[in-house]
Amino acid sequence: MFRKSIIFTTVLALSISMTGCGSLLGNTSNNNSNAGGMFGVLSSILGGGSGGGLLGNVLGSVISNGMGLGFVDNVVGHSTIDKAALEGIWIYAEPGCAFTSQSLAGSELAVKQKLSSAFNTLGIKSENTGFVFDQKGNFEALIKGLPLKGTYNFDTNSGKLNLNSSIGTIPAYVTASSKGLAITLESKNLAGLLQSLKISGGNALSAINNLGNSYNGARFGFDLVKYNKQ
Repeated sequence: MFRKSIIFTTVLALSISMTGCGSLLGNTSNNNSNAGGMFGVLSSILGGGSGGGLLGNVLGSVISNGMGLGFVDNVVGHSTIDKAALEGIWIYAEPGCAFTSQSLAGSELAVKQKLSSAFNTLGIKSENTGFVFDQKGNFEALIKGLPLKGTYNFDTNSGKLNLNSSIGTIPAYVTASSKGLAITLESKNLAGLLQSLKISGGNALSAINNLGNSYNGARFGFDLVKYNKQ
């Protein structure tokens, strides 16, 4: 089972004040009180989407040391990932991709290179993008520092993840990556999500849509590193 998590070797001190979008889920009811600490920490790590926060050196150290989960399978639904593995704080590390069949999986490097160019243009980076999932089915995210929250449903057998938010239900997929987890979407859904959040930049959204046409059966999104407070 997919239960391991990334352990940061750097001692962290959460001393940065909340800025930008503020403490995530700060206005939720007491029913979410157990998750409140997780949601607040994401904003601190990312510096409220301002490009600051604690993330920089810590994430760089994790990636350079190759501290992944030791289990990679980027074929959607090919391996079972249980719900407990999804719960927690996840920080964006690099563009992610997944595929609907094993025969397509060899395209990962080429897809990531093209997606990286689009994300760079859009300003999506580790300092302003992350996700939090709690055990009660609530999620919240910052994408380029812009907040998105709601509830989620996760089918552990198929890897299908539905994010239910104020902008509608966003169909996504969860797969294992070398960093931790990848959350990916069909190209049209990823472009639609970014448009709904008012994220724009040149022809980058068109480039994402074109990737879907060039790599039929590919899914695009976010490779995520799990954060564990020491």
